[in-house]
Amino acid sequence: MDIQTVRIEKPEPINFILGQSHFIKTVEDIHEALVTSVPGIKFGLAFCEASGKCLIRWTGTDEAMIELAKKNAQAVGAGHSFLLFLGEGFFPVNVLNAVKNVPEVARIFCATANPTEVLVAQTDQGRGILGVVDGFSPQGVEDEAGIQWRKDFLRMIGYKIK
Repeated sequence: MDIQTVRIEKPEPINFILGQSHFIKTVEDIHEALVTSVPGIKFGLAFCEASGKCLIRWTGTDEAMIELAKKNAQAVGAGHSFLLFLGEGFFPVNVLNAVKNVPEVARIFCATANPTEVLVAQTDQGRGILGVVDGFSPQGVEDEAGIQWRKDFLRMIGYKIK
């Protein structure tokens, strides 16, 4: 077994969800979950089929996000994994529960805009995701000023009310 690190390549503001599913139906079901949750959502989805033709299946509403999803799915190359890239201005917090509720979805590894590395095991059979490195290590513990900044920030962006 060989362990490799695959860096997710994307523009800085773009959020994505990396998950694992169990069936080719995932592609259409995640698509439907997204467009019914957030009308007008821009996204690209790629799913690594793990049996049969073992193709990267894809869908989406935004060509740039579709290309990001396909490119990163090829790089990760782990069976039954999927990458969902959200267009700028769309966020995992708005769709994550809808994605998790898709019957084929088995797990979510991360939902982030941070720089991300995927830890992948390569065996004679194929590739599997061991986990992810999402962002950076903590630099300390928040103090009272940090608590106030967090609360102000969440209200400024509209996720909490005053």
